[in-house]
Order: sequence, then structure tokens, then C-alpha cells
Amino acid sequence: MVGWQLLAMSVLMLGVVFVALASPSNKWRLQFSGHAKVDGEIELSFTPKDGTATSVVVAVPKGTGENAAARLARDTIKQAFGKGVYNVETDDGEDVLVKKRGSTPSFEVIVVRNTADGLRLGLDKE
Repeated sequence: MVGWQLLAMSVLMLGVVFVALASPSNKWRLQFSGHAKVDGEIELSFTPKDGTATSVVVAVPKGTGENAAARLARDTIKQAFGKGVYNVETDDGEDVLVKKRGSTPSFEVIVVRNTADGLRLGLDKE
């Protein structure tokens, strides 16, 4: 194999390993920090164990700070799933907690894209 082919194969294998290591949780913490320098969107993907992903897009206006972004995300997630799937609430102002309800399976959350430059979002399993 040529050097670049070996590198490409290594990157591909690393991606496969990363996906294999991903694991669902019953509760996630979304941590917002900073403020949006431009109008943008944050797209989140919620995937229940052995289920199909659901995309949630949060519109973020320019100038939105971390606390306001957390409220926007909370409200958008609640609207997308209704009351029966997840319990969604803000915590410490800038965090959003998303917890499965009842028989809802554990789930994975990923940030698909964030175009709200200046606003950062971290995800943690709880």
C-alpha cells in the first residue's frame, strides 16, 4: 500500500472503532457556553438503542448567550418529542438535562452540526 492509502485505511478503522465504543445512556447533559456571533443552527441527533435516529434542529439567533441557548434547546427538544419520551429541563442555567421516561430505551445524543459560531456545546452522559 502507498502511504496515503495506509493513512486512509487507518482513519477509516479508527472511525469504526469509535462507533463501536459509542454507547447509549438513560440521561444526557448538554452544556452550553459562549454566545452566538452569528445566526445559526444546532442539529442534534437522538438515537434510541436499536432504534432510528431523530434529528432536532435548534435555531439560534445572533447574540444568544449560553443560558438562552439552553432554554431554546430545551423547548425545541420538548416540542420534537412531546411529553412521553424524554424529561427535558434546564440545570444551572446553561445546561440541559435529557432523561428517558418509563419504558423509553436508553439513547445516544450527538451534535451533527453547529453553525452558531461562538456558541459551544458539550455532551456528557450522566
